[in-house]
Amino acid sequence: MSSTLRAEHPGDHRERPGRWESQRSFDELGRPLRDITFTVVDLETTGGSAEGGSMITEIGAVKVRGGEVLGEFQTLVDPEQPIPPFIAVLTGISNAMVSGAPPVESALPAFLEFAAGTVLVAHNAPFDIGFLKHFCEQQGRPWPTFEVLDTARLARRVITKDDAPNCKLSSLARAFGSTTTPNHRALSDARATVDVLHGLMERLGGLGVHTLEELQTFSGRVSTAQRRKRHLAEGLPHAPGVYLFRDHERRVLYVGTSKDLRTRVRTYFTASETRSRMGEMVGIADSVTGIECATPLEAEVRELRLIAEHKPRYNRRSRFPEKTTFVKLTREPWPRLSLVKRVLDDDADYLGPFSSRKVAEKCLAALHDTFPLRQCTDRFGKAPSRTPCVLAELGRCLSPCDGTVDHDTYAAVVRQLRDSLLRRPDRVVEQINLRMEALAADERFEEAGVHRDRLAAFIRAASRTQRLSALTRCPEVVAARRGDDGRWAVHVVRHGRLAAAGVIPAGADAHAYVESLRASAETVGSGPGPVPVATAEETEKILRWLESPGIRLVDVQGEWTCPIEGATRHLAIHDAVSKSREELVPFADRRDLAPVHQPAR
Repeated sequence: MSSTLRAEHPGDHRERPGRWESQRSFDELGRPLRDITFTVVDLETTGGSAEGGSMITEIGAVKVRGGEVLGEFQTLVDPEQPIPPFIAVLTGISNAMVSGAPPVESALPAFLEFAAGTVLVAHNAPFDIGFLKHFCEQQGRPWPTFEVLDTARLARRVITKDDAPNCKLSSLARAFGSTTTPNHRALSDARATVDVLHGLMERLGGLGVHTLEELQTFSGRVSTAQRRKRHLAEGLPHAPGVYLFRDHERRVLYVGTSKDLRTRVRTYFTASETRSRMGEMVGIADSVTGIECATPLEAEVRELRLIAEHKPRYNRRSRFPEKTTFVKLTREPWPRLSLVKRVLDDDADYLGPFSSRKVAEKCLAALHDTFPLRQCTDRFGKAPSRTPCVLAELGRCLSPCDGTVDHDTYAAVVRQLRDSLLRRPDRVVEQINLRMEALAADERFEEAGVHRDRLAAFIRAASRTQRLSALTRCPEVVAARRGDDGRWAVHVVRHGRLAAAGVIPAGADAHAYVESLRASAETVGSGPGPVPVATAEETEKILRWLESPGIRLVDVQGEWTCPIEGATRHLAIHDAVSKSREELVPFADRRDLAPVHQPAR
C-alpha cells in the first residue's frame, strides 16, 4: 500500500476500494446484545476493602444469553476469620454457616471456570471485580481478560428521579419489577441484577443501543437522533485515515483522523461524546467520507491539508495556517527588525512563523531589549542625516539617523543579532536574565514576568525556526520505521513536505519498493524562508515522526543539521519557567523569577 500526497479535490474524497470491501457487514458496527453471554456476579464480604484484609464470604452468579438463564453458581466461602457481627446481621451469613465451606483458594477457580468466555456484569462492579482481581493476584493466578459492565454506572446515565429515587440495587429492582428482592445474599442479588440489566437493555434498545459496544459507551448526552445516524459509519474501513463529516449540501463540517476510521466515527453516534459542538455537528451531518491512508502520519498530514482547504466550522485548530507572522531582519544599508505576514525571496533572515501576532511582538521586544537596532520604518541611505528619535536619547538605539554610529559598528551588531537568530541565542538569554535578576532584586516582579515571557517567546521561535529550516533545506529525506505488525512504513519528505507514504508489502523487495515510492512521489520545489512549501504544523509533525524511536534513515539529500549551540538546548528550561506565567502575582516569591542558567557546554 502506498500513496502520493497531492492536492485534494471534492471528487477524491470517496473511500478507496480495497481489502476491506468484502468484509463489510452490520455486525462490524458491534456485537449484538442478543448474542452476548453475560455472567452477572455478586459477592458478600466481611468488609469493604480486600487490600485492607476483608475476605469473601459468598459468591453468587447467573449466566444469561438472549434473555434466558443458562446456569447459576453459588457457594459460601470460608473467610478464615470471624465475620463482624454487623455484617452477619446485614447478610444473614454467620460464622457457623461458613464453617466447613471451601476457602477462596477453591471457590475462586470454580467461579472463573463458570464465567470463562463471558462478559462480567455487577452492580457497583469496581467493588466485586476488585475483590476477585485481588484474590487472583494473591493466588498467583492471571486475571482473565473479562469485559465488564457496571449496572450501577449504566443506570446513573439512564434512570431519572421519576424512575427511581436512587440507583441502589433495591431501588432499581423495584423500578424494573424484578421477581427477586435483593437481600444481601449473593445469588439473590445476582438474580435481581439480571432483571435490572434486562430492564436497562430494554430501555436503551428504544434509544438505538443494540450492541455491546454501544452499551459500554452509552451516554445520555448522545441524543436518539444522533444514534440513528450510526449507519453513516458503515461504509468506512478499519484502517488509518481521515474522515470528513458533510452536510446535505456536501459542505465539510468537520475533519478528523484515526488509526481505525470505522471505530472512531462510530463513537460520534454511540459513545460518551461530551462536547456540545460535536453533538450539534452530528445533528447537521448528512454523510461521512473516509480517505484511507497508508500510515498514521499520512493521515495526520492529510487532515491538516483538508482543514486548511475547507476550513470546517467545527474544527477549532489549523483552519487558517496562512494567518501567521514572522520577525524579519531586513536587508538594507541600516537593517532593522519588522513583523511581516509572509516570507519573500529577498535574502533576508526570518524568525517564525508565529501563529499569534502578540507572541511575535514579545519576541521582537526581547530582541530590541538586547540589540539596539533602529526601530523606525524609514528608509535610510548610506549616510543619513536626520534628527535622532526618543529611543536614541534613551540609549536604546544606535541612532544611525544622525550619524552617531558608523556603518561598521552597526553591521557588527547586526551580525550578532543574526547569529542569535540562526545559531546561538546565548546573548539574548544572558541579557534578559540579568535584567530579570535586577528587577527581582527590586521586587518588581510583574516587570520581571514581562521579560520572562519575552525571553520564552524568543527561545521557542528560534528553536522552531532552526529545526524547520534544517529539514526544509533538504531536497529529499527518505525514512522508514518498523510497525507493530513487523512491516515497514516508508515516508518521502521533500523540503519539509510529505511527498509520499507507503508500507512495504510482505515478501516484497524493499529496495525496489522504496525506489518506486520515490519515483511516484509528489514533486516539491524549494522556496524562501524556514517553511517555504508546507505549513509549519505539517513539517513539525514530520519532524516528530523522524525523531521518534526506531526510525531508519534510508537516504538524505543535502545536509540535515541543526546548530549544536542552538536554541533547542534552552527550550526545556524556558518552558518550565514560562508555564508559571498565570501564577505570577505582584508579591510572588522571588524564586518564581529566578533566571534560567546557561546549560553546561
